[in-house]
Amino acid sequence: MRLEVKKTYKLFIGGKFPRSESGRSYKVEDHKGNHLANVSLASRKDVRDAVVAARAAQPGWASASAYNRGQVLYRIAEMLEGRRDQFIEEIRELTGKSERQASQEVDAAIDSWVWHAGWTDKIDSVAGSMNPVAGPFFNISTNQPTGVVGAFAPQDSALVGFVNTIAPAIVSGNAVVVVTSEKLSLPALTFGEVLATSDLPGGVVNILSGKETELSSWLVSHMDVNAVDLEGSSNPAELEVLAAGTVKRVIRPDTYERTSSKGTLQHILDLMELKTVWHPKGH
Repeated sequence: MRLEVKKTYKLFIGGKFPRSESGRSYKVEDHKGNHLANVSLASRKDVRDAVVAARAAQPGWASASAYNRGQVLYRIAEMLEGRRDQFIEEIRELTGKSERQASQEVDAAIDSWVWHAGWTDKIDSVAGSMNPVAGPFFNISTNQPTGVVGAFAPQDSALVGFVNTIAPAIVSGNAVVVVTSEKLSLPALTFGEVLATSDLPGGVVNILSGKETELSSWLVSHMDVNAVDLEGSSNPAELEVLAAGTVKRVIRPDTYERTSSKGTLQHILDLMELKTVWHPKGH
């Protein structure tokens, strides 16, 4: 009898693939209930490590030119296209979707990623402004990244919901720590493998798998997290109170569509801060 060994998917933190600090993992089953793979079960220390990695990476990512950020993200879209068949197969096994339905989800995820990449150098052109003021000054309103975003991917979406959760955060220069869907985590973790071989700096995207009910309070209460996207959380009301206690921006569940092939500009702006710059006029 041949021994069948299942792959164990690790966490994605700081551009690397560490095992969970606890050493624990859980089984992911296909749509028929068969054992498909093992996935690392993130712990509180893993949450802290992910936030530390995001905090370290965010300033460098934000200081890169908007054009260069866009080029990095466009290249990732090309890499996603290169692993399209793998994503389709994972979605089919997890959800029981037909090949056509799985293909549509993967294509929507790639299209959404490209859509977001296209906004990197256009945000201030649309949302920034020159303000009239009295005196010899320029007064400019400009949008800046808020910092580190803690996010929860939709529980019922394997890939496109995950993409529509992290892309609005990083396009403007934020770093993100995202908790995957517990049952549909494999495409998100495979996405981490794509990011690891891309030019995206390690730590800009950090992917945690495990029990959302355990990870949520640790992530939302962390003082180095500046904003939270509660889309995939099971107890958003409690987490919103927790976020208010640590002064965080909050995106509530169902605020934005997560299954579309494109996002919305307002979703990007909700994870940014509007800042005013004064500058004396030259003589």
